[in-house]
Parts: sequence; structure tokens; C-alpha cells
Amino acid sequence: MSYLRPLAQTGPMRPAEALPLAGGWSWFTHVERLSRDSAPEIVPVAELSDDERAPLTAPRAAVAGLSMDTPRIMAILNVTPDSFSDGGLHATGAAAREGATRLIAAGADVLDVGGESTRPGAAEVPIDDEIARVAPAIRAARAEWGGAISIDTRKAPVARAAVEAGATLLNDVSALDFDPAMAPLAAETGLPICLMHAQGGPETMQADPRYDDVLLDVYDTLAARRDAAIAAGIAADRIVLDPGIGFGKTLEHNLALLNGLSLFHGLGCPILLGASRKRFIGTLSGVDDAAARMPGSLAVALAAVAQGVQILRVHDMAETRQALTVWRAVEKGHR
Repeated sequence: MSYLRPLAQTGPMRPAEALPLAGGWSWFTHVERLSRDSAPEIVPVAELSDDERAPLTAPRAAVAGLSMDTPRIMAILNVTPDSFSDGGLHATGAAAREGATRLIAAGADVLDVGGESTRPGAAEVPIDDEIARVAPAIRAARAEWGGAISIDTRKAPVARAAVEAGATLLNDVSALDFDPAMAPLAAETGLPICLMHAQGGPETMQADPRYDDVLLDVYDTLAARRDAAIAAGIAADRIVLDPGIGFGKTLEHNLALLNGLSLFHGLGCPILLGASRKRFIGTLSGVDDAAARMPGSLAVALAAVAQGVQILRVHDMAETRQALTVWRAVEKGHR
């Protein structure tokens, strides 16, 4: 089996032979053909078959009412006492409401509300406690905003309560592998769902993670989870995929995934990236305080958008919006 990684490019000087990457703002004239059994090979797009081109070039369906022809920003609203970067900041109803208002004003396309920390070593939160955290926050945000709201949970009862409160997108870090009822719920509601790759759960995922080839292994796992979701009745155009930076990965694994992000367009779904403030940024930059990793987070975000990633999940909403706005103007050569 071979895998195709588009060599993504951006900017106004697009050659005539260039193909659009995932129907979006990036384009490519060559791909890197990867295999587990042979050395990589650079191939011009003219040599690709129609079947090989199709998943790489097709426009992606809208997600929760948001077109995927421009980069989208998902703002994190953790209503938890113990998340790795912002635990406790939005743990009360008033703080959650204030946080949602601030993120919306800063230009969020999606609010991602989570009530259970999935940082390395985090313990599972009881369902009732998780619902008590997320449902009021979602109701408060929905009362003042008609935009997309995501529920970040592995548990079907929490997801159902969130949908009843106004959530319009499901975000499952277990890719439907934690709660057998999540797939039927997603199929029943018809809402889009993000499936994230993780090796192990939060309690154990950073205990010596190993891969044969992290880029290809994560690709194959996401392909399998996508296919399982479709088999469970979830429409293919409702699926978003996330390579799961930091979830059962070492620094070297994270860098290999980020360097090869455009490979995941071959799965035919919008790609979400959640790398904001993560430990590898601190390791590379020598910054221990997660809240001080905004510059490194912006660097990763812009590198990901350059590879055609459609959705960025971030803590630093206003700063990411500013960086993305300026980056896109520079790439286009005009406002």
C-alpha cells in the first residue's frame, strides 16, 4: 500500500498544473508517495490517477454550518478545575459565560466546551459531574450566540445533554472507542463529529508510546475509525479527523505528524489540529509555563494552515485570529 502526501504550497503564483488541496487555499504540484516497504518518491500530479487525486482535491463539506474554504478557529472553553493550561479559569457559571463572551468577541468560529480534562495522567470524571459542568456553559453561550458550539466528551450521556443544551458539533478524543453509545448518538443526531487519534487513555497514554511509523500508523488508525463511524450510520461528510498531537506521542512523534500533516487530506475529511500550548512546544522553547506558550502555538498553527488544515483548536483566540488574518493577507498579497 502507498500513501500520498501533497507537498502543499500557498501564495498567489499558482502554476497552471497545480491542484487545489482539499478544495481550499493551499495547492500542490507534486506529492510524496510513501510506503512501509520502500523509499519515498516525489511524483508530479500529472502522474496521479483520478482516484488518487479525488480525495486530495475535493472540497470539504461544511462543518456545523461553517464552510471549509477558509481556515476556521475553534476556541477552547474548558469548564474544568484541572485542565493542563487553563484549569479553573472557567469552572463557575459566571466565569464560563464571561469566557464564552470573550472568545466570541475575539472571532471564534466554534466554541469547544469540555468538562473533563484529558491531560496526561488525568482521571475520569463521573458522568453527572461532567454534565453539571458543560450543560450550563453551553446554554449560556447559546443564549447569546447562534454560532457553532462543540462538546468535547467521550461519553454519550454527556454528549446528549450538551446537544439538548445547544451543542452542534461532537468532539470525541477516543474516536468512538470509549463509549459504545457515542456512534449511535452521532448517527441519530446527524451532527458532525470529530474523531481524534490517541494511543491509550489519559491515564496511561504518555507511558512509553511506540509506533512502527507514527505518520502512517496514525493515518491507518484514523482511516479505520472513519470507516467504523460510517458503518455505524454516520454520514461521511459529517466526519472531521484529528491526528491527536500529544495524545500518546513523544516529542519526535509530534514533530513527525506536524511535518507530514498534509498526508491526512488523503482521508477525504476536514482536518482539525489541537496543538495549542502543548508540552512539546515548551520542550522545544524551554518554556515550562503552559500559559506562556502562545508564540510557539501560533507558529504551529500557521504551519498547519499552510498545509491546508481546516480547523485550529486554540487557547489564545484573539492572538490566533490576528496572526491568521495577517498571514492570509501576506499569502494573497492583498487585504
